[in-house]
Amino acid sequence: MSEFPLKLAVASKEGQAISEHFGHAKRFTIYEVSPQACRLLEEREVEHYCLGNSASQSAMAGILAAIQDCQAVFVAKIGDGPTDKLRAIGVHAVAGYAWEAIEESLLDYARRTAAGEVVR
Repeated sequence: MSEFPLKLAVASKEGQAISEHFGHAKRFTIYEVSPQACRLLEEREVEHYCLGNSASQSAMAGILAAIQDCQAVFVAKIGDGPTDKLRAIGVHAVAGYAWEAIEESLLDYARRTAAGEVVR
């Protein structure tokens, strides 16, 4: 069972839905979430690391540092490599809410986490 509130990061193009690919994110919006409430804390700017067919390792290091205090990061899509790097620092990658509204998705995740479900 997780400790609440959770600190969750979201990659979004427009701030309404979980709509950004992890590697293309230029910012992560940070929320504090419990099963009953969702509160916006801040936005953290990052350098996107996906450069077409290559990746910027310095940008990845910056992203990991920017969200290392979060329990999970919500994205529209993420590859296996970044997922493994996130897992290594204790951050869960969640792509199962892609294109859905942010606050409703985070509240659902918190409720399911409280119930002991594993959400991907």
